[in-house]
Amino acid sequence: MRLRSLLFVPGDRPERFDKALASGADAVILDLEDSVSAQNKPKARDAVRDFVMRRAADAALVIRINPLASPAFENDLAALSDLDPFAIMLPKAEGSGSVRQLKSRLSSSVPILPIATETPAAIFEIGSYRDVASHLCGLTWGAEDLPAAIGAATAREADGRYTAPYELARSLVLFGAHAAAVPAIETIYPDFRDVDSLTAYAARARRDGFSAMMAIHPSQVEPINHAFTPDAAEIGWAEKVVAAFAACPDIGVIQIDGHMLDLPHLKLAKRILQAGKI
Repeated sequence: MRLRSLLFVPGDRPERFDKALASGADAVILDLEDSVSAQNKPKARDAVRDFVMRRAADAALVIRINPLASPAFENDLAALSDLDPFAIMLPKAEGSGSVRQLKSRLSSSVPILPIATETPAAIFEIGSYRDVASHLCGLTWGAEDLPAAIGAATAREADGRYTAPYELARSLVLFGAHAAAVPAIETIYPDFRDVDSLTAYAARARRDGFSAMMAIHPSQVEPINHAFTPDAAEIGWAEKVVAAFAACPDIGVIQIDGHMLDLPHLKLAKRILQAGKI
């Protein structure tokens, strides 16, 4: 299954679960962490457990648990241990060690989706995820917790762009995911009312090499899906490139429409065709 969009929904809002599934998102993230207050976490666990037991067979459901070092982590595991969701999202992950620690506590082979940039120490461990690639379904990042952890006033410039430290974090996750050969998943765009800026943000993410993006509101799903789905012109170009190289298997460089193309272009063309398979 190829993911383009992953939509968050608070775990203590079960009335929103089916609406999230109907949004068109490729996966729904049932959140037990930041969007749920401490007093509501038991309620959220019960709601998520019930929903996953009923719907896991026909929907890609991801459960975001609480961090490994948090008091809520043990209660999450106890409540969800016998479930089989699409994936477990691990916040405040700090490299391969965090993945191994979580895997040692899970009773199933469910894959893990780490959020790889939420602590200062995590930044130095991003390259290690390739050592546990077989346990992952992707790698993602966030620009909310890290500024708070280091005392930064903001992660963004006045025009909405990330400041240099967070551009670095984003880039490291992008390369770390590709080094591990798993999907690189772009973080959320927080202003769900600004569709134009979201569209531009998602287009930039795909341009840079991300293959999916997280969403916080159902209205964001369609623009994200569109951004990460190749259009007819892209598919046509990719098919032409693949056919041309197939017709000349002993040649490393071909010419199409006045442009010289080599093997990196063939790799790109194959990625586009793969991304077009929804």
